Amino acid sequence: MFDRTRIRGLRERAVVTYPKYSFLKMRVAEELRERLDDTPRRFSRALDLGCHTGAGAVALSASGKVDTVFAADLSPAMVSKTPALAFAADEEHLPVGDDTLDLIASLLSLHSVNDLPGALVQIRRALKPDGLFIGCLFGAGSLMELRTSLMQAEVELTGGAAQRVAPLPGLQDMAGLLQRAGLALPVADVDRVTVRYDSPFKLMEDLGGMAERAAFASKDRPPLSRRMLIRMAEIYAERFSDPDGRLRASFEIIWLSGWAPAPHQPKPLKPGSATHSLASAVGAKEISLKNKPGGS
Repeated sequence: MFDRTRIRGLRERAVVTYPKYSFLKMRVAEELRERLDDTPRRFSRALDLGCHTGAGAVALSASGKVDTVFAADLSPAMVSKTPALAFAADEEHLPVGDDTLDLIASLLSLHSVNDLPGALVQIRRALKPDGLFIGCLFGAGSLMELRTSLMQAEVELTGGAAQRVAPLPGLQDMAGLLQRAGLALPVADVDRVTVRYDSPFKLMEDLGGMAERAAFASKDRPPLSRRMLIRMAEIYAERFSDPDGRLRASFEIIWLSGWAPAPHQPKPLKPGSATHSLASAVGAKEISLKNKPGGS
């Protein structure tokens, strides 16, 4: 689906001006720090995977809960700007030995890998028993307005529509993938962010500055014509503007966490093994079906 070489190139070109466009990365880095505050554990070795210029690595260090922070990114240029022990690496081929790290964090990077289940399995293997994975990625509701406007404009003008915005996973997909990867105590939740713009072209500029333009492996999509872009902007303004004329852009950020399995972790009870009934817990009288009026 994705051309990883092209994704690296997008990051290489964005590195100089990236701080100007990294507002979402900075937001999730602060969220990462807050989520770590809720964890009583301390971690010896942590990795910021898909670090870009290292906002996650900074948050890990500032949390006061990590002794040594490493960082890795597909782009060597991004790595050179990272204030941590950093190296270039592809999230699809994680060059880390099994049972090596206590914590792996990944902020807004994993949505662009081709084999997401495989990447999560590699993350789980790299963690020591009872090590933590925590991260976030863009979810299916992101850029709904841009996606809809581009599709409608292309259908109107050409009679068909190519995929212009990258497909993204849904919340339920990610909850299942955490379990499939073998992570224990998996949790997935979503943070929805709305950013307002004067023009969809400013949104597209921001996406380029974030290195988040679609990088499909297939090259069979016709280029967007000027006429199509103008019609897209008209549809966007008609359908997704606020009363003050500014345009909404939605970003759905799916947060994930899970632990590498360890013997002492709490485990769910087997069905039917409960020793107390719900009725006794809430102070109600329990009536069996055979004694209930009309029961059988």
